[in-house]
Amino acid sequence: MLIISNYEEFAQYLNQELGCSEFHKITQQQINLFADATLDHQWIHTDEEKVKTDSPFKATIAHGYLTLSLIPYLWKQIVEVKNLKMEINYGIENLRFAQAVTVNSEVRLKTRLVGIANLRGVTKATIAIELEIKDQKKPAFTGEVVFLYHFEN
Repeated sequence: MLIISNYEEFAQYLNQELGCSEFHKITQQQINLFADATLDHQWIHTDEEKVKTDSPFKATIAHGYLTLSLIPYLWKQIVEVKNLKMEINYGIENLRFAQAVTVNSEVRLKTRLVGIANLRGVTKATIAIELEIKDQKKPAFTGEVVFLYHFEN
């Protein structure tokens, strides 16, 4: 795990891989809870019997936004940012969903720092992300996340 305490420490990793998280298993319980939280109960996610006959995946799949919502959890396994007043999720850019994540798949986040700027004392970090699916060639998604870090002086 990397530990970063200021802009200068972060900037030294520009255009470098930051690391990968541990694998996280997507369970049906997690999918069902996400469906409840988002009011998205489409059968492809929640109907374990119907998917066996009507889905090309033959299993339920995680919501794309569920996989995205794992970014903060998985990111914190890769980099610990210290000395902060505040951290803000600023945006997601160039996001592409490449492959469905079936129930009981294991996923992990792979990251690389592709941009960093000092905006009058606020660090804007752009991180290239890829959500890998264990034993699959294609990732679940690729894109870039942008974080704003307000470091203590």
